[in-house]
Amino acid sequence: MRIVLKVGTSLIAPRGHIDINVLRAIVDQLDLSRDEYLIVTSGAIAAGMSSLSLRRRPTDVPRMQACAAVGQSRLMHTYERLFFGKKLVAQLLLSSDDFTSPVRYRNLQNALAQLLSLGVVPIVNENDSVSVRELEGAFGDNDELSSLLATAVKADWLLLLTNVDGFMVPNGRRQPRLQRVIRKVTPALEAQCNGKSSLGRGGMLSKLRAAKLASDAGVHVAIVNGRHPEAITLAMQRSIGTYFPPVRSGRNSTSSTARR
Repeated sequence: MRIVLKVGTSLIAPRGHIDINVLRAIVDQLDLSRDEYLIVTSGAIAAGMSSLSLRRRPTDVPRMQACAAVGQSRLMHTYERLFFGKKLVAQLLLSSDDFTSPVRYRNLQNALAQLLSLGVVPIVNENDSVSVRELEGAFGDNDELSSLLATAVKADWLLLLTNVDGFMVPNGRRQPRLQRVIRKVTPALEAQCNGKSSLGRGGMLSKLRAAKLASDAGVHVAIVNGRHPEAITLAMQRSIGTYFPPVRSGRNSTSSTARR
C-alpha cells in the first residue's frame, strides 16, 4: 500500500522542541518492507524557536521564516537518524504553486514516483522559509498539503496523526464522544470545530477539510491519536480514530485488506 502520514506540531513538538521519542515510536510502526510511505511533517518553526531560544511563536513573517530555516535542518537531521539503517529519506519543501502549476505538478509527481520506486521515504514540508503564503496559512498547518500530496501520488491511505483521539462531538453533559465514521463533511460538523495549538496553525477544522479533499479523490482517511503505540495499524483497521471512507470509486477505494 501507499500511505501518507501527516504529523502535526502539537504531536511532535508540543513544547517548542522536537520530541524524538514520539517520532521514534511512529517510525517504528512502519512496515517498510511491504508498504510505501510519504511523511508530511510539521515542526520546523517550533524546532527553530527552540534553537533560537524563543519562548513564543513569532507573529511577524520574517521571524517565522528565520525559525523555519533554522528548524528545518534540525527536523531533517532527526528523521535521518530515525531511519538510519532502514531507509533513505529525501527532503521536499513545497509551496501551493507546486500544485496549481500544471508543469510543476507533473514534475512533482515524476520526482515522487522516482523516489518511491527507489525505496526512498519522502519527508515533505511547506517551504516556510521563502514562501510567505504558506506562513500565512495557505495550507493550514500541512493538513491541506498532506491531502494534496495523497491525491498527487494516488495514495491508498492518508493518516492525520494528531494529539487527540479523533473528531469529538458534543454528548450532552457528558464528555464529548468520538465520531467513529464521517461519510460527509457538512457545515454543521465544521461549526463544531474551534481552537488550535499554540505552536501550529491548524486545528480540527483544517483536518476535516483535508479529509474531505482526500476522500473525494478516492483516498481512505483517518484522524488518529499519534501517541497510540499502534496508531497506524489500528487506524487502517478502523479500530481507533475517525474514519472517512473514499467518496469516489476507483483505484484508491479498494479495501485495504484486499490490498494487503
